[in-house]
Amino acid sequence: MTRPDIVIFNPDQWRGDAVQHLGHPAVQTPVLDELVANDAVSFRHAFVQATVCTPSRCSFMTGWYPHVRGHRTMHHMLNPNNDEPNLLKVLRDQGYFVWWGGKNDMVPGQLGYAEHCDVKFRPTRVDYERWGVEPSEGNHGGNLAWRGDPDGDNYYSFFKGKLSRGDGGKYFDGDWAMVQGAIDFLNTYEGEQPLCLFLPLGYPHPPYCVEEPWYSITDRAAIPSRFEYSEWDDKPSLLRGIREGQGLTRWSEERWRELRATYYGMCSRVDHQLGLLIDALKASERYERTALFLFSDHGDFTGDYGLVEKTQNTFQDCLSRVPFVFKPPADLGIQNGIYDHLIELVDFPATVYDLAKIDCGYWHFGVSLLPLLHGTVDSHRRAVFTEGGRLHGEVQASERESMASNTPLGLYSPRVSLQVEESSQLKHTKATMCRTRDFKYVRRAYELDEFYDLTDDPGETVNQIDNPAYAEALLTHRELMLEWYMRTCDVVPLQTDQRNFARV
Repeated sequence: MTRPDIVIFNPDQWRGDAVQHLGHPAVQTPVLDELVANDAVSFRHAFVQATVCTPSRCSFMTGWYPHVRGHRTMHHMLNPNNDEPNLLKVLRDQGYFVWWGGKNDMVPGQLGYAEHCDVKFRPTRVDYERWGVEPSEGNHGGNLAWRGDPDGDNYYSFFKGKLSRGDGGKYFDGDWAMVQGAIDFLNTYEGEQPLCLFLPLGYPHPPYCVEEPWYSITDRAAIPSRFEYSEWDDKPSLLRGIREGQGLTRWSEERWRELRATYYGMCSRVDHQLGLLIDALKASERYERTALFLFSDHGDFTGDYGLVEKTQNTFQDCLSRVPFVFKPPADLGIQNGIYDHLIELVDFPATVYDLAKIDCGYWHFGVSLLPLLHGTVDSHRRAVFTEGGRLHGEVQASERESMASNTPLGLYSPRVSLQVEESSQLKHTKATMCRTRDFKYVRRAYELDEFYDLTDDPGETVNQIDNPAYAEALLTHRELMLEWYMRTCDVVPLQTDQRNFARV
């Protein structure tokens, strides 16, 4: 059997509604739209298992939910010394050549990458000379002077705007370098091993900024209205605290439109970069045999509820729902188009293992998408789950490391300062979401639970937790959550121990 090549195109913080073929009226994603129209499937309801980077990546690279091994923070990663697997290592151990270009947020940095990939790409001066560009300084945030005065209402907005270079050259940041490095690799690889190419990009993670032509590509007049809360007292305290700390309550709708247009332009740039990668797959004659996945680790507020960035323990659809597009190998014989089934990112590694006919060697909770796409089953998941936050006294999960590197005036401090706070009114409360097609239930430690009717209230603005009209639906979702916790509360290793010492 010839194993397919695997390409994992993994943008950071791309919300699930920001795709044109799923009905967004403003964002431009022609590459994805054409891919789904001709060769791929797109899932309208794909959900992450955590709404920040590291916990989500630890989940979708294992098929484990965050609670299984406590991966709920930015500083607890998948450690091979603790028998914690990940998809890249499994593929490499099973004979794949693994090329990794981009951010980490998955394995302990102090251990390096040798166990997980054959190449961890970092561009050199020779690469830049061959590409004929100069690297732009820093990440897309660059010099933070764009934030303005600490007392101003832009300081914590993450809004920078149009990017350009002072020398008039081509803007060329780390994402461009990783995409070009991947293209070079596809053009030059002559080995016989099947490939796994992992591209975890930085965009469209804020700061909200992008260069032309993507800065101007979005029609500002077509941008949809933002969701807003009329009542904040029944919302999580972390959310209320971030709103106060970010200080954006007086922003005009015109300013919000500009921020949102810039974010959509960032998505359009990523879409264009995907097109370049697809062109390279076709030029290297690998496209037909490649399984290409595009999905994000979580979403972004982008102005909804008057907020920017994301939170650790709230699960609005703008944070928990992401694009998920899968182009199978041509010989798989599935029907392309848009699927409305509920799926979770834990289903991604299960699908890869199924495609490659690999026994991953550990127990996980993902469900392969292939039976659904082949039409051998009609349903997939009744509910999806997302989780985060911490308990009283659980300071190792409070993101102290983030605050130490972020300073009280750092971009993330309105959120992180609340996460490290330890008091009787803990704001970084542990929470779990159970979402079905019609309802969303959020269970919270120490705080009021949440229940939303998604049919009448798609923006999740009115908390119905105390409304007796929803008592039966609420009970159903509580039972679904209890049953899910029972099924997924731990993993027993496949290799068992002997009860007694072996006799000589």
